[in-house]
Amino acid sequence: MRIWFDILTPKQIMFFKYFVDTLKEDDHEILCTGRDYREAKELAKIKKLDIHTIGKHGGDNKFEKLNTSTERAFLLSSVINSFKPDLTVSFSSPEASRVAFGLGIKHYIFNDSPHATAVAKLTVPLADRLFSPWVIPLREWTKLGFKKDRITQYKALDPIVWIKKELQFNGTHEILKMQKKLKIDNTKQTILIRPEEIKASYITDKNVKSSIGLIDEVVKQFSDEYNILILARYLDQVDFYKYRFEKRGGTKIIETVTDGTILLKLADLFVGAGGTMSAEAALMGKPVISITPINFYVEKYLIKMGLIKKVKNSFTLTKYIKNILSQRGTTKNKKIPNIKSDPNTIQEISLKIIAEMEDPIKIFKKFLFNP
Repeated sequence: MRIWFDILTPKQIMFFKYFVDTLKEDDHEILCTGRDYREAKELAKIKKLDIHTIGKHGGDNKFEKLNTSTERAFLLSSVINSFKPDLTVSFSSPEASRVAFGLGIKHYIFNDSPHATAVAKLTVPLADRLFSPWVIPLREWTKLGFKKDRITQYKALDPIVWIKKELQFNGTHEILKMQKKLKIDNTKQTILIRPEEIKASYITDKNVKSSIGLIDEVVKQFSDEYNILILARYLDQVDFYKYRFEKRGGTKIIETVTDGTILLKLADLFVGAGGTMSAEAALMGKPVISITPINFYVEKYLIKMGLIKKVKNSFTLTKYIKNILSQRGTTKNKKIPNIKSDPNTIQEISLKIIAEMEDPIKIFKKFLFNP
């Protein structure tokens, strides 16, 4: 079978890499396409995923988003018409949806983000089958006119696809290499911060100002005592935080695209203004504080399970950070923790959850020849 994957974001690279590897082992012919988007292109190289770059990211301007999307669909149409796939797979790619529909190609989509309403409206109604985590109510999809019998729910959160693979390896060498590269003081505990997805259609200026204010507070309160790493998404976001904190010691703005899983392994606490990396950190057994003003079904589930604390003000944020890091104690001369044997309560909960989750790849393969 010929299968076309349209892979647009770092999360999708982490998610679909193992789909592609598994399907190639089964002798399927695979074509992966992407777009000119800094984080995705560089992470694909790190993960050794061969992606053909077609078109570019539309930025945060609605007019540019429209223009780049329509141009990308046009460019893809010729490539895909030549490849002649039997199946299209995407994480709700608007361009893949348009091209697959126009060329009469069966299209399976994955989506764990009904809060991204613009993308959902452009993709879900045109899909042949929708795959989604069980924590997302069916009504989120049926209200778009999608038939319930075309929805496949799996009992798993999407990061499970790569986390199960990553946790098979201790990764001590990679972690130590990363600590050396970033010049991290190993006698201090480390807070890793992931800013918001500022160019997503569902993010507003109000959302951005809210999370920036909370990140300011973390740097102000804790940069003297702890290592603070900020993993920005875009080059302009890198420049923004470098300018904001350039004179603040103990704070490192990561300028190059980096494997987030390794960063999470070396961190003692994760503060996230998005969704995917917070879920990833929680499933890896790391203490997570969410500062995103957006509500996610996946996040809601992890909060219920006790793996994420969500805050909306600086007082609660600093209180949680102090409590979490004081419980973890000093990291001076500590060994890299092995998540499989650490008795920490958060890690015990996360490992139990992981053990109970299904493999989305196996669920997907059941429908390869039957929509």
